[in-house]
Amino acid sequence: MAALTFAHHILLSKPSFFLHTSKTLTTTNGFNAFISVSSPFIRRHKSTQTVASSLLELGGVQISKQDVVKDEPTNNVPDLIFTKLGLQLHRRDNHPLGILKNAIYEYFDSNYNNQFLKFDDLSPIVTTKQNFDDVLVPADHVSRSYNDTYYIDADTVLRCHTSAHQAELLREGYTNFLVTGDVYRRDSIDSTHYPVFHQMEGVRVFSPNDWNGSGIDGTSYAANDLKACLEGLARHLFGAVEMRWVDTYFPFTNPSFELEIYFQEKWLEVLGCGVMEQEILKRGGKTDNVAWAFGLGLERLAMVLFDIPDIRLFWSTDKRFTSQFTKGQLGIKFKPFSKYPPCYKDMSFWINDSFTENNLCEIVRGVAGDLAEEVQLIDNFTNKKGKTSHCYRITYRSMERSLTDEEINELQWNVRDQVQSQMNVELR
Repeated sequence: MAALTFAHHILLSKPSFFLHTSKTLTTTNGFNAFISVSSPFIRRHKSTQTVASSLLELGGVQISKQDVVKDEPTNNVPDLIFTKLGLQLHRRDNHPLGILKNAIYEYFDSNYNNQFLKFDDLSPIVTTKQNFDDVLVPADHVSRSYNDTYYIDADTVLRCHTSAHQAELLREGYTNFLVTGDVYRRDSIDSTHYPVFHQMEGVRVFSPNDWNGSGIDGTSYAANDLKACLEGLARHLFGAVEMRWVDTYFPFTNPSFELEIYFQEKWLEVLGCGVMEQEILKRGGKTDNVAWAFGLGLERLAMVLFDIPDIRLFWSTDKRFTSQFTKGQLGIKFKPFSKYPPCYKDMSFWINDSFTENNLCEIVRGVAGDLAEEVQLIDNFTNKKGKTSHCYRITYRSMERSLTDEEINELQWNVRDQVQSQMNVELR
């Protein structure tokens, strides 16, 4: 649910609409071809390529780099983002995200008698209608901006949230399902933010026969069932923890809640959820039903459960990281293999009216990749002429080796050149 999805909100753990920061803000049943097969730049193909090549395959749909990184005015997908497509960390059983996903599957399978169908290989290329309109994101909401979302063209995006699949699954007749996948969002650079992360969406639909005779209305029935379900999930993942429910607002559920647990001597947001807005159900052809939905960020929970300090580590191929985790072993505590020294470089410039921090971070990532640990505004002022200056501190650090002065200096000069030429700012 866009920049406001339950899962994204919890992942970022900062004030947000659904769970988004205020700074911007195998399928199990052959449903692989579900998403956007009608899109003009997705082709069915049998061969499989590695993501490092110009072609990759997702859910039986072959995608080329030119299909995602296009030479057209509305496209803002950089090469770096294309390289993440198809990696599907959540489908790796020995990876912390895959271990967590399977632990959640285990809970739903054992407590709901395998009623929940699982979708974890749906293509991340979706229409703006699927990503925004179908989940009632307002037309003027910030999440629709090119500053926040990766657009392939004016009508097609890399999904911001797994909720982008909700409406079509409902129309296809599914009533109990979990959707897991990689989602994409232009965002800041620090230890908990990354332009690609992973979410899980859960939906359960009820018919009048379910709540008739209960003595309460359908909305109350669904809300009670939702809370019981998610309290059980929290105990399954975290043990016998204290919990509390917080009333909140999301545009696609009413009432809406956040679940917090008391864990490691502090209150931790776990997920967002609520009773689905009737308009979404109506659009899915379910006019007499009620439903609940929840969303959670896998990275957010995995960082806590596995003691992983930096979100970049999830993408590491270093065996000192990958060898620490075993299929089915939830909560193995990550042991840092080294702490390489950071290098700080400051950059000051006069900003213009079109400047955004997300655009700056995209440039830094495009140059430095995962060597960029943090981009932080450390000073700003406006002079007597009304010109505003920002000073940003860029932290460079590899999680696997020491960086040399020469390569850091080269990265910083490249960043400066790109910022000046692409953002049309005046360096100081």
